[in-house]
Amino acid sequence: MPSFSHNPISLAIQPSRPKVLRSSGDRGNSTNEPRIITMNAAAAVAAPENGVFTSPELAKSFDFSAEERIYNWWESQGYFRPSFDRGTDPYVISMPPPNVTGYLHMGHAIFVTLDDIMVRYHRMKGRPTLWIPGTDHAGIATQLVVEKMLQSEGMKRTEMGRDNFINRVWEWKEKHGARITNQIKRLGASCDWTREHFTLDEQLSRAVIEAFIKLHDKGLIYQGSYLVNWSPNLQTAVSDLEVEYSEEPGTLYHIKYRVAGGTRSDFLTVATTRPETLFGDVAIAVNPDDDRYSKYIGKMAIVPMTYGRHVPIISDKYVDKEFGTGVLKISPGHDHNDYTLARKLGLPILNVMNKDGTLNDVAGLYCGLDRFEVRKQLWSDLEETGLAVKKEPHTLRVPRSQRGGEIIEPLVSKQWFVNMESLAKKALHAVHKGEITVMPERFEKIYNHWLSNIKDWCISRQLWWGHRIPVWYIAGKSGENDYIVAHNEVEALGKARGKYGEDVEIYQDSDVLDTWFSSALWPFSTLGWPDESSEDFKRFYPTTMLETGHDILFFWVARMVMMGIELTGKVPFSNIYLHGLIRDAQVSLSGRKMSKTLGNVIDPLDTIKEYGTDALRFTLALGTAGQDLNLSMERLTANKAFTNKLWNAGKFVLQNLPSQTDASACAAILAHKFDVEESVLRLPLPECWVVSELHELIDTVTASYDKYFFGDVGREIYDFFWSDFADWYIEASKARLYQSGGDSTASLAQAVLLYVFENILKLLHPFMPFVTEELWQALPNWKEALIISSWPQTSLPRHANSIRQFENFQALTRAIRNARAEYSVEPAKRISASIVASKDVVQYISNEKEVLALLSRLDVQNVQFATCPPEEANKCVHLVASEGLEAYLPLADMVDISAEVDRLGKRLAKMETEYEGLVPRLGSPKFVEKAPEDVVRGVREKAAEAEEKIKLTKNRLEFLRSSALVSQIWSTYTFTRRRGCWRRPWCAARFSGARTTRAWRR
Repeated sequence: MPSFSHNPISLAIQPSRPKVLRSSGDRGNSTNEPRIITMNAAAAVAAPENGVFTSPELAKSFDFSAEERIYNWWESQGYFRPSFDRGTDPYVISMPPPNVTGYLHMGHAIFVTLDDIMVRYHRMKGRPTLWIPGTDHAGIATQLVVEKMLQSEGMKRTEMGRDNFINRVWEWKEKHGARITNQIKRLGASCDWTREHFTLDEQLSRAVIEAFIKLHDKGLIYQGSYLVNWSPNLQTAVSDLEVEYSEEPGTLYHIKYRVAGGTRSDFLTVATTRPETLFGDVAIAVNPDDDRYSKYIGKMAIVPMTYGRHVPIISDKYVDKEFGTGVLKISPGHDHNDYTLARKLGLPILNVMNKDGTLNDVAGLYCGLDRFEVRKQLWSDLEETGLAVKKEPHTLRVPRSQRGGEIIEPLVSKQWFVNMESLAKKALHAVHKGEITVMPERFEKIYNHWLSNIKDWCISRQLWWGHRIPVWYIAGKSGENDYIVAHNEVEALGKARGKYGEDVEIYQDSDVLDTWFSSALWPFSTLGWPDESSEDFKRFYPTTMLETGHDILFFWVARMVMMGIELTGKVPFSNIYLHGLIRDAQVSLSGRKMSKTLGNVIDPLDTIKEYGTDALRFTLALGTAGQDLNLSMERLTANKAFTNKLWNAGKFVLQNLPSQTDASACAAILAHKFDVEESVLRLPLPECWVVSELHELIDTVTASYDKYFFGDVGREIYDFFWSDFADWYIEASKARLYQSGGDSTASLAQAVLLYVFENILKLLHPFMPFVTEELWQALPNWKEALIISSWPQTSLPRHANSIRQFENFQALTRAIRNARAEYSVEPAKRISASIVASKDVVQYISNEKEVLALLSRLDVQNVQFATCPPEEANKCVHLVASEGLEAYLPLADMVDISAEVDRLGKRLAKMETEYEGLVPRLGSPKFVEKAPEDVVRGVREKAAEAEEKIKLTKNRLEFLRSSALVSQIWSTYTFTRRRGCWRRPWCAARFSGARTTRAWRR
C-alpha cells in the first residue's frame, strides 16, 4: 500500500531517486464529486514546472506525445544504469547492434520490445540490470550508401583514395549515425546509453585486433586461395550466410560435347543453366550406373568453343541420372558443388572470370565481355556450329547478395579464413552440457546441425570501410609466410626488421575484416575485453541473455558462442532467446515477409504516432518464441483500445479516492491489509475474489516471466484486467462507493481498487512502460518511479472457495443479462427476480444483493431468495445459472407480451416467405445438377438456417401463448394466422410452465 506521508522526499538526500514530480493541475471536482488523493503542497507547486507527467483527470486519453518526455525523464534520473542497491546478481543483455545506416523497422521493434521487457522485469525484481546498446559499422551496407552519395556528386572512391574516402564515411556517420539510436529510444529501450558502443570505436577496434592476433597465433586464422562467394559490383567476397537464394525463371541450355576420336554420333549432351562457365570445365561426369554413357567413361570430351580443349569423361555417384541429360560438366572454379567434387577427385581448378564479372583470357574470343553478355553470344555461336541442342524454361535457384541484390559468382580468390572445426566443437559442447540454454528448444537441433557441418569462415572483405586486417607484407617478398601480424604498424615494422633486416619495407593488407567478425566479440568487447581486469568485465561478464531473431542464429549467435569460449574461456551468455520474424496479415497462415518490393512494410514510427508505443509493444510481445508473427492493424487497434481501457480504469480509481486532506479516510484505506491470510478471508465476496485472483495472477505471471513465456504474460494480464477487474470488480465496487452509504464499505472498495490497480500497473509495466508510468505517477504520493519500484510479492494469500462462489455469482449475473438481452428489456428498466438455491449458496449470494441488483439491473426491493421455486413459476422465465443456482424472472417484467407476439408473428411470416422461395430451387434437378457446387451448397445452408429460425420463432410464440398470463388477456390480441400454429424462437434460458402444441385458429 502507498504511504500518505505529508513529508516530501529530499532531493539532496536521495539524488539517485528524486521525488517524482507530476502535474496536479485543476482537478475539476465540485464539492459533491469524489476527489483524488493529491500530492502535498510543496510538490504540487513544483509539479507544473516539471511538465513530465499529466494527471489522467486532465486528459481524456493517454497522450502519446508524452512518451518522449517520460523517456527523457527516466534517462535523466539514471534509472537505466545498473544499481546494486537491492541485489548483487546482475542481469545483462547485449543489444543486437543495428546497422549504423539503418532505419527503424519491425525487426528492430520486436527485439527492442522483448529485450526491454526482460530488463524492466529484472530491474523491478531488484537485480542490477545492464542492457548494453550500440551500433554496427555495417561494412558493405555503409560503403554502398556513401559510394552512392559520392556518385551523385560525380565522384568515385577510387579517385579519392582510401584515406579521403574513409574520412567521408566518418563524416556521414557523424551526421546520420545517431538516427537509428534515437528511433530505438522511441520504443522505450531502457538501455544504459552511457555505455553505448560502436563497432569501430577505439575500445572495440582494439578488441578486434587482439582477437585476430590471438586466433592467428593459435593457428586458427590462415590465408589461402579457395572458392568463395564473390560480389562483382562490390568487388568483395561475401559470407555464405550473406547470400540469399531466390527461385527465378531461367533457361536450361542443352549443349553437345563431342567425344574425342569418335564419330559424329558420339557426343554427350550437357544441360546447364550457366553455359558461360564451360570455358572453366575440367571434366565431364556421368553416373557409373547410367547405361547410356558407360561406354564413354575413361575417354575424352571436347569442350565446345575452346579450339578443341580436351577434358576427361569420368564417373561419380554424385551425378543425378534424372536431372537434365544425366551428364554433368565439372567447372570447379565457378560452382561450389563442382569445387568439392574436384578436390575429392584431384581435378584442377580453372578460373575463367575476372573480379568484375567479365571473362578473362581463358575464354578466348569472349575475353572482356560481361558474363551475361557472353551467355547470349555463346548460345548464338553454338547454334551456328551445330552444338546447340535446345534450350527450355527452367526455374533457377539464384544466389543474390543480401546487401546489393546482385547475382553472386562463385570465384577462387585469396582470402583470410578462420578454421572453425575446433571452435564449433567447443560451442556444441557448451549447449550439450547445459551451459547455454536455447529457447525455443527446437532451435538447438538446428544449431547443432549447422555447427556439426560447418565450413571455414572467410573473414576478409575487399572493402575500405571496416577493421583493416592487422597484417603487413614484406616488399619484394611473395612467399606464403612472408607477412607480419601485429597490433600496429610500429610493432609490425619492428618485427619485420628483426626478421628481414633494418632496410625492410612493409605495407598493410588492403582488406578489412568481415563485419560479423567484430560483432562476434560484442558481448565481451563492449565490457572492456581484452582488459579482463576492467570493472565492467569482472562484474558483468558472462552476460545473462542474448535475444535476437532466429534468422541470425548462425550469422551472429553461434559465432559469439565460439569466439567467447575461445577468447575468454567462458560462454558469452547463459541463455539464447530467439524471436520470430514479423510478417504481414496475409490471409495465408504464414503471412508474407515484409519487404519494400511487396509494399507491405509497416513503419514502426508511423505506427507509434497512430497507436502509441505501448500498443505496438504489447502487440509484438504476444507472439511465441521462435514463431513468426503476422502483424495486423486489427491487433494494433485492439491493443490501442486496451491502452485506453487502462487509462479510463485509472481515472475511475483516482476519482473515487478520498482527498488527502481527509486524514481519517486516508487512515481507513491504509488500515486494510491484503498480504495477511486472515484479512483476505474476512473480505466480502467480490473483494475477496478479486484480491485472490490478483494474487493468483501475480504468481502465474511471475512464473511466465521467469520462463520467458511473454505471450502468456500478456494474455494473462490482459484477461485479468479487462474481464475481472474492469468488467466485474470496478462495476461491483460502484455498489460500495455510490449505494451502500457506509463509510467502511466505501473505504474497503477504495483500498481494493487502489491495491489491485497498482499491482496491475507493476505487472504490465515491462510490456507497456509509458502509460503505466503515467498512471503510476498520478497515484497518491509514491516515493519512487514505477520503473524502479519493487515487483509484487508472490505466494500471497488467496481464498479458493471465494473464487468458486464468485464464479457462481458471475454465472447468475450473466444468465440474467442474457435473458434481458434476449427479451430486449430496456437497459434502464429494473426487473424483479427470485433466486433459488441451497441455503449456503443463498447466504453468500444474498449478502451481495446490492451488487447483484446493480450488475443485473434488478429492482433491489423485489429480489427474493429462497430454496424452492416461487408459486407463479409458470409465469416466469426460468434460468439455470449453474448446478444448484437458478433464477425466475417474471415474464410481465421482461416483455410486453401483446407487442412481442405481434412482432414475432410478422417476423415469422417474413422468414417463411423467404424459406418458401428457397425450397423450389433445391427441388429442381436442373438447379441441383447444373449450378456450381458452391452455389448449391450455399442455398442449402441458407435454407437449413431459415428452417431452424422458423422453428425457434414458433417455439417462442408457443411459449408466450401457453403462459397463463397470455390466456388471461388473449382476447385483446390480434394474430396473423399462418400454418395454424405459433412457436417461440431460440432463447438461452430454460422456461417452466405449461406447454401445449394445440394450434390457435381464428
